[in-house]
Amino acid sequence: MATEIWHNPKCSKSRTAKALLEDTGADYVERRYLDNPPTAVEIRTVLGKLGLEPWEITRTGEAEAKELGVASWGRTPADRDRWVEALATHPRLIERPIVITDDGRAVVARGDEALDTLR
Repeated sequence: MATEIWHNPKCSKSRTAKALLEDTGADYVERRYLDNPPTAVEIRTVLGKLGLEPWEITRTGEAEAKELGVASWGRTPADRDRWVEALATHPRLIERPIVITDDGRAVVARGDEALDTLR
């Protein structure tokens, strides 16, 4: 399996991360996650690799987040499924870009330093 980037071409941070992958000659697969959203199972798997909770990768400032009222949702283990389902149903809420390596690591690649951790 090659490295995968959950990419939104309209996002400058996502474009920068993709360019860094290209510059390093990384073998990667681009997943335009707004067109091909991850399933709840995939999100849980990536959260495990990231070592993060779903609310930590949720773009709470998005209009959809405000419509859903996520700011008032609980942030406990009992609330995880609700957050994961929201991310799977509304992929625009997923922070980007997320890079998942073929060796099982992952990072929210919002800056050169984040990608450096994968080298």
